[in-house]
Amino acid sequence: MIFAAGLGTRLKPLTDRMPKALVRVGGEPLLKHVVLKFRDAGFDRIVVNVHHFAGQIIDYLQENDNFGMDIRISDESDMLLETGGGLKKAAPLFDPSSPIFIHNVDILSNLDFNAFYGADRKMMCPSCGVPHEMAGATLLVSWRQTKRYLIFNRQLRLVGWVNIEARQIKSCYEEIKALEPEIQTGDVLETIREHKLSVYAFSGIHTFSPSLFGLMDGYPDKFPIMDFYLQNASRVAIKGVVEDNLQLLDVGKLETLDKAESFLIKYRC
Repeated sequence: MIFAAGLGTRLKPLTDRMPKALVRVGGEPLLKHVVLKFRDAGFDRIVVNVHHFAGQIIDYLQENDNFGMDIRISDESDMLLETGGGLKKAAPLFDPSSPIFIHNVDILSNLDFNAFYGADRKMMCPSCGVPHEMAGATLLVSWRQTKRYLIFNRQLRLVGWVNIEARQIKSCYEEIKALEPEIQTGDVLETIREHKLSVYAFSGIHTFSPSLFGLMDGYPDKFPIMDFYLQNASRVAIKGVVEDNLQLLDVGKLETLDKAESFLIKYRC
């Protein structure tokens, strides 16, 4: 699934007349770059959610014969549903037997799609060191400077989220939430690491097992997927997949557009 429904407010004034997905980088729309990476990796079905200037995205795909793929539209024209709500609405469009590979439309990277999609989903038991469950979702993460980080335990299971500027923690684990008073003074990340936890930046790229849709039954139409992950991390394993050599560019801001073309050339995205 390609998340392409956003308003693209950080790309104004370009997005006053077009959706973010059709903003051009290297002469081609962002959407095309992601679609072709999926196609080149051997994927044959893509779901694209649309909201802002939805008709332009639909027309673009039709004019290009869906790039020879089975591309299905999840239309959010009536209301922007955010990432979690958008995924929930699109549920009937997916194969229930296969994990869903999710990618933000405004992300460029050197990621090997097949390697990530095929990453080991087994979670190791902390006491005996053998696999004891399969992750319901995998999150592509790496180390880079940012304001917000995901928190993982030693088995790379998601246990929380931290905003280092606001000194705020979100978690469904009481022992992780209990760290919030400790991070009010001193180095936030070092304090977290002292508790044998790791912090990584999320890439906007993840896989999601259709078996998790049942946990969304009580959720509203509109909600962020990361809130869903954090609220259910104790019920189902959410695993971090660390890519140390990941080169990633978020093309969500005007200032990054100038960097994007050279990024494409350098990393052959």
